Amino acid sequence: MVQFDLSGRSVFVTGHTGLLGSAICRQLGQRRDVLLWTAAHADLDLCDKAAVEDWMAQHRPEVVIHAAGRVGGIAPNEKYPVEFLNENLSMAQNVINSSHAHNVRKLVFMSSSCVYPKNAPQPLRPEDLLTSPFEPSNEGYALAKTVGMRLCQYYRREYGADYISLLPCNLYGVGDRYDAFSSHVIPALLLKMHNAQVFGQDQIKLWGTGRPLREFLYADDAARAILLALEHYSDELPMNIGSGAEITIADLALRIAEIVGYQGKLIFAEEQGDGVPRKLLDNHMLDYLGFKPEVDLLQGLKQSYEDFLARDDIEQKM
Repeated sequence: MVQFDLSGRSVFVTGHTGLLGSAICRQLGQRRDVLLWTAAHADLDLCDKAAVEDWMAQHRPEVVIHAAGRVGGIAPNEKYPVEFLNENLSMAQNVINSSHAHNVRKLVFMSSSCVYPKNAPQPLRPEDLLTSPFEPSNEGYALAKTVGMRLCQYYRREYGADYISLLPCNLYGVGDRYDAFSSHVIPALLLKMHNAQVFGQDQIKLWGTGRPLREFLYADDAARAILLALEHYSDELPMNIGSGAEITIADLALRIAEIVGYQGKLIFAEEQGDGVPRKLLDNHMLDYLGFKPEVDLLQGLKQSYEDFLARDDIEQKM
């Protein structure tokens, strides 16, 4: 099994204030033998090539985990494809190219299960990437992430760089972003049902049919898997990061309603898009590395809602 020892290394985590980046930082923070570097957007714009070059030249990290990105659900992806493509592509190119220029020993590029073709066979395997068209609703984002993965592969082939790409399933947990328009499905449902409960709404309308199947992984579990892959995986083929369990959106909504205490009627807007009907990852490589999630979906949803209630930065929450 590949061994890349993190001990004594300096590690730069991009996107450290986001859901995944903050979870990675929590995991790394438990290791006294790692020097953790982060940079706020006000201090470093990852879309600014010169700024990234200057920062890397000054700090010289040995390891880079690129977890930053513009993310969102179906609605923002469909409305802002230019921004999703340009921003994610610029960040990927700037971070990866600068990592090579400044001799980063290992780079982990965080991609997404959204890059899989719409009609790829299930469970989803990295070998099936680019075998057919993307899901149209998130094509801009998927294109940017795919270029980032390819760039990592090319650096491995041309320069022998130890750059890997990881493909996580839908993530959720402490530090998630709650926004009525741009959130992913779990925070969006938590926010909507909480507000419906507070304002006494007897019914709420939810996006799509409720029939699609999705795989969810608690962000801190994902962070543990990422660090495991960092130390024990080295190959140009991207690796999936998933929980191995799936649930329909309708059943997920019912679980969230129970946790929030909402007893109103759930109405699904079937005229709105569902995205791909199913996304289940083939996690055999992660299983081989010995990874097992520690937080199941029900426990994770409860912890997410507790975090939601404790925060004071969420609009529309009473």
